[in-house]
Amino acid sequence: MTRNDGQEAPIIIAEVGQNHQGELDKALEYVKVFAASGANVVKFQTRNNKYLFSSDAYNKVYNSDNAFAEHYGAHREKLELNVEWLPVIKDECRKNGVKFMSTPFDEPSLDLICDVGVDIIKIASFDLGNLPFISKIADKGLPVVMSTGGGDLEDVKASAEILRQRVQDISILHCVSEYPCTHDRLGLETIQDYIIEFPDCRIGVSDHFNGILSGPVAYLLGARIFEKHVTLNRSWKGTDHSFALEPHGFDSFCRDINRVPEMLPRKNDGSLGNEAVFRKLGKSLVAARDLSIGDRVTINDLSGKIFSEQYVPVRESIKFIGATLKRNIKQAELIQYKDINY
Repeated sequence: MTRNDGQEAPIIIAEVGQNHQGELDKALEYVKVFAASGANVVKFQTRNNKYLFSSDAYNKVYNSDNAFAEHYGAHREKLELNVEWLPVIKDECRKNGVKFMSTPFDEPSLDLICDVGVDIIKIASFDLGNLPFISKIADKGLPVVMSTGGGDLEDVKASAEILRQRVQDISILHCVSEYPCTHDRLGLETIQDYIIEFPDCRIGVSDHFNGILSGPVAYLLGARIFEKHVTLNRSWKGTDHSFALEPHGFDSFCRDINRVPEMLPRKNDGSLGNEAVFRKLGKSLVAARDLSIGDRVTINDLSGKIFSEQYVPVRESIKFIGATLKRNIKQAELIQYKDINY
């Protein structure tokens, strides 16, 4: 996407993850709400839990305030979207003008989301450096966004090299896998390292910071794609709600990122010094004392006074110092360009 000035427009991903609580109605509501709040992409997660987890991990007792079931596998199943719902969610994304994106955590889930017709595939930080899986993702030929939490530059390079062989549209997100991530752990300078190292990729950030300042700062460092966890209610049960942005916060996050490129250009429209406040209250140049024809104007000969309209602004006094007067001028009387010879 490009802005009117030809620059690449920021892409903002609303990461629902599993904050839909395993309910279709909530998932559709996320699409509607966060598309309206400024998202370009709405992202979900897809798992085949019995394939992904070993039997002991799947059947492990899960003692947590955020547990949806007694055992971990059953807990995860409660948070999955039914396979039949995915086309419905994709259609809702289309209706609301956003891209449909999902993170497959395993090979069957990768095939599933591609069969459904996902627009973008996300590689989670968990699979950074998982070259066999990344190779299968690359084979799909779809746009890919890859998070880099927990990995070093060599991991990122190896993963990106696999993708480059078969994928045209690659985004790499600086990510800190801390939930939540405090402001002093964001490490946003890494964005600049990635821009240098991967000039053919779009660079951005996926943060787990519970504020919005990270977005504008990341943009200034060169990020052009942003992933942010979202929730409809921070108080809901679940591990990701507490640091996710609610609709108002996400709206502000999108607004502020999109304002940054508009804040940067210098004003060159002729308005400088002609702002309404100067036209109303700007001082005009006057004589500080009685002056005579032929006097050479000094810095002590000038002052300023507010009139009902502005004449020569006092900021132009430098153009009068050293000039010769063409007429007598009384104290507090206006001095204009027609009154001087250089």
